[in-house]
Amino acid sequence: MTMADETKLKIVIFGAFGAGKTTLIKTLDPESKHVEANCAGGTTTVALDFGRIQSYACRIHIYGTPGQERFEFAREIITKGMDGAILLVDVTSPLDGFTRHLSNTLQDAKVPFVVFLNKCEIDGANPDAFTGQFGLSEVRKVSAKDKEQCMGALLQFAGTLAPRPNGRNHT
Repeated sequence: MTMADETKLKIVIFGAFGAGKTTLIKTLDPESKHVEANCAGGTTTVALDFGRIQSYACRIHIYGTPGQERFEFAREIITKGMDGAILLVDVTSPLDGFTRHLSNTLQDAKVPFVVFLNKCEIDGANPDAFTGQFGLSEVRKVSAKDKEQCMGALLQFAGTLAPRPNGRNHT
């Protein structure tokens, strides 16, 4: 296989503050990069998270977006040229307006996306409350801390996307 035979995917992860986007990317790629700042309760992503995964003849670039509404401009920049998206949802809290906004935005843009219901293993989690909330998108229960589970879900989703040839620069 040559570099020309390799395909490249850009997958962007969306979700509200605290949904687990940074954790998911760190789990998938321990060498990932993060632009974050201190905030009440720890740190928060203020620009993006970035990781890479190589699987057979496919290189997947994963980008995590900030989870606050005020960073809409950053999300718009990061989403340019994306092949697909993951909407990460914290099922320990009720569905919020911001997560619904993200879902509607992805649906309106006709971006292929999958919903990962995160934190299902935590006491008080209610993944069933999210049934039917995301249109026709596939919904998967995951723990952002479980590498095998998340990698399997990511690769399964990536396999449904139309890959771009390596020569097309979109990142």
